Order: sequence, then C-alpha cells, then structure tokens
Amino acid sequence: GVLAHLEMLEARAHQAAVKQEEVEQQEQKLARLQARVQELRAQRDELRAKVDLQEKEQLGKEGAVSNPAQPSAQAVLEWKIKSIKATLQIFYLTGISGKLTKRGVCFCISTAYEGTYLDSYYLDLLTKPEVQIHRHSVPIFIPLEQIARSYLQTDIRRFLSVLSEHLNAYVGRRYQADQLQEHFSEQIEGTLQRNSLCNLLVFNYKVSNKSKTFPFKVRLLYGDLCCSLPTEVIVSCT
Repeated sequence: GVLAHLEMLEARAHQAAVKQEEVEQQEQKLARLQARVQELRAQRDELRAKVDLQEKEQLGKEGAVSNPAQPSAQAVLEWKIKSIKATLQIFYLTGISGKLTKRGVCFCISTAYEGTYLDSYYLDLLTKPEVQIHRHSVPIFIPLEQIARSYLQTDIRRFLSVLSEHLNAYVGRRYQADQLQEHFSEQIEGTLQRNSLCNLLVFNYKVSNKSKTFPFKVRLLYGDLCCSLPTEVIVSCT
C-alpha cells in the first residue's frame, strides 16, 4: 500500500512537472506571437498611412482636371478599384486575403487561437453600383448584417477588421471549450453545455480530497463578443 501510494505521488509529481513545462512553453510562444502581432500592426499602420496619402494625392489630381464636387463615374470606379487593391495588400498581413473578381472582390478571413490555425471564412462582395454582400460562409449567429450596416458603405477596412475580430473570438471560445472537454473529461461530469456562439459555457466538475468529493458548477459568460476570454465567472459548490 505504501509503495503504491508513493508511485501515485511520483506519477502526480511527474504530471505536474510536465504541465508546468507545457505552460512555460505556451507562455514563451505567446510572447513571441504578441511581438509578431505588434510588428505586423506597425507594418499595417505604415501601409495604411501610405495608402491614405496616395488616395488623397489621386483625388487631388482628379479634382484639378474635373469638377471636384461632381467626379466622373469612371474616376469613382477607378478610385474604388485602387482602394480595394490597397485593402487587399494591407489585410494580407493580418490574416485577411482576397482577390478581385469580375463583379467585385472575394475575401478570405483566416482564424487562429494562440498560434493554432482553425477555420477560414469567405466573403464575396459586389462593388457595382454600391458595395454589397453577395455570398458568404460566415456563421448565422455572427452579427454580419449589423457590422455591414455600420461600416460596409463607409469604411470597408473597418468592416473587415471588426468582422475578423468577431470570427477569431468565436473560434477561440469554441476551441477552448473543445480542449476543456477533451483534456479534462475525467473531472467533468456529464456534457459541457454551450450555445451556438460559445459565449455561455456551463459544466460540472469534481475535486477529490482523501475520502471526500466536492462537486462544483461553473458558469462562464463572455459579455464581449470580440473577446475569447470570459467577462464573468461563477463557481459554486453544492
């Protein structure tokens, strides 16, 4: 009995050491990713500033030739195409890529969580006579229409950025829930309950100490849909 207990303690100590090493590796990886994100954001801001400057210069040239209050339809179309091309170059650095089509542009938004690639979502936009969504693979519970009403006609860059934040936060929450159920199935009692958006998670788990078992119930609420971490955590013991 004593030897078995010692072997059990050694196994637990080994598992704890392995988990500690994994945590340290994850922290180092996260630090490298955060540094890379800051670098990409700086490059994005620099490119955005250059594109804005080029657009202002182009509009100034067009205004010198024609009436600035009434630009020609051809000038407006050329400006839209140039703006879309610039947008494609900028967002390629932030997980958003795209290509021009005969009727507009098709975007691909790639999502990831802590360096793990997850899913890609597609968005087909029409640019004539105005920018509008033609087809998409965005989940129905993502507030795409609301985001489109706010930004699609006025700031397509902001539209793509906000949509990307929603999608990355959603897949991050879903990925964490999957990992929780996969790696802690022995402690979790029953099935982890979640809604489609994965912004509400409820599950039960137990902790054993000597001869006693303590049942806990956890409720995780994600009040910010652009965040992959909960804003409210309730843990109760019955």
